Amino acid sequence: MTSQSQGIQQLLQAEKRAKDKLEEAKKRKGKRLRQAKEEAIAEIDHYRLQREKEFRNKQTNVMGSQGNLSAKIEEQTTETIRNLTSSYHKNMESMMKKLLSTIYDINPEVHPNFRHAV
Repeated sequence: MTSQSQGIQQLLQAEKRAKDKLEEAKKRKGKRLRQAKEEAIAEIDHYRLQREKEFRNKQTNVMGSQGNLSAKIEEQTTETIRNLTSSYHKNMESMMKKLLSTIYDINPEVHPNFRHAV
């Protein structure tokens, strides 16, 4: 009987050790899963930041070129306005003289279609 009770005790102890090892394995598995999840989140964040940085660089290049284009258009517009203003001031007096001479020099004539009533 003693040997039987010793055998049962050994079986119970072995069962307890197996149960403890199983609990320990479950804890390690849970810990490893959390660690893997954290690593995956970190990798995803790193990838997202990298892609956002590339996007911002491309956007800056595109918008920068549009900004340069806008500056060039602005410069050309300013130059055209400057040229038109100088041309206006240069030709204004001569045009006013021509206009006034046309208005003042009136030669009254009878229109060729006018008929005298007889």
